[in-house]
Amino acid sequence: MAEAGEIIVNMAELDRYVVSCMMASGATEDSARVLSDLLVTADYRGHYTHGLCRIDVYTSDVKCGVTCGGGKDPTVVKETVATALIDGNNLLGPVVGKFAMDVAIQKAKTAGVGIVTVRGSNHYGIAGWYSLRATKQGLLGMSMTNSDKVMIPTRSKTRSLGTNPLSMTAPGKDGDSFELDMACTTVAWGKVEIKKMKGETLPTGWALDKGGKETCDTSAVAGLLPLGGLEQNSGYKGYGLAMMVEILTSVLSGAEMCSFVRKWKTYEKPANLGHCFLAIDPGAFAEGFTDRMQNLMDHNRNLEPVEGEEEVLVAGDPERQHMALCDKLGGIPYHPNQIEFLDDIAKSLGVDPLEHVTKSC
Repeated sequence: MAEAGEIIVNMAELDRYVVSCMMASGATEDSARVLSDLLVTADYRGHYTHGLCRIDVYTSDVKCGVTCGGGKDPTVVKETVATALIDGNNLLGPVVGKFAMDVAIQKAKTAGVGIVTVRGSNHYGIAGWYSLRATKQGLLGMSMTNSDKVMIPTRSKTRSLGTNPLSMTAPGKDGDSFELDMACTTVAWGKVEIKKMKGETLPTGWALDKGGKETCDTSAVAGLLPLGGLEQNSGYKGYGLAMMVEILTSVLSGAEMCSFVRKWKTYEKPANLGHCFLAIDPGAFAEGFTDRMQNLMDHNRNLEPVEGEEEVLVAGDPERQHMALCDKLGGIPYHPNQIEFLDDIAKSLGVDPLEHVTKSC
């Protein structure tokens, strides 16, 4: 997360920047706007690892022709009243994911549940962006993807599964909601990149070098530890969770799997990533779901915090706090090195750099 009070950029300006960069790279305006919504939302929610810091990956993929920048839609290959298999036709991941999540939502409204698997897609950003599409319509939402950033599983120094993020969101009352968005590794790969961008060392428990040994040196990182860390700290549970996501995304859909997925910033073949989306109508089950969901969240928030902490949070609260900060600042705060990175990309594409202000707060 960037430090507040450094460089503040208005969200409309961020949208202008992303759309301009993507169109300069060869994407259609419609596809560029979908991607912009996801990237700006990620930074607004405090998920800087999946926001504008990823713009170089998307622009390069479209420029090199390894990802389709638009002009066509995903294809429904097979479906039942409650399920669908979708081919993303190698479009930008957020374009594919938005289409697929909306199919799952419509099926849930008809059948009580919608389950959609996807193949032929690309990196799709924060998983929560999709789940929240369902929860904004009163549904439970789930989203997951296999990924092209590998981790090193417990007892192995070879590349295997990706960070394999997943999300689940559920509606409470008066706009409140549970909003889980997490990777199956200790941290997302982007957190290592942001540490490197800021010239900082890594905390212990994040990463491993090419020999499978733990490292705090950003230049030596070859893989990420599974959730839980090393084996003695139950890292095998994170490894198993990542396998579960892999089954529901790549194995079920016929997409490329684990370390066979094309790695970022290589352009020899399409990524063929797999996703899985679920939407569930709570009305198809016991009455009073939102009341019980709100009681569950409030019960945990009202627990006595440990010494040194002011409050107990539930998933989604840190994001709401960051969004409130952005609203107060009048934009999203960034580290100067992040802005320099984005300005360099704009220059390389012949796009106007970001307009921003410096504030202290």
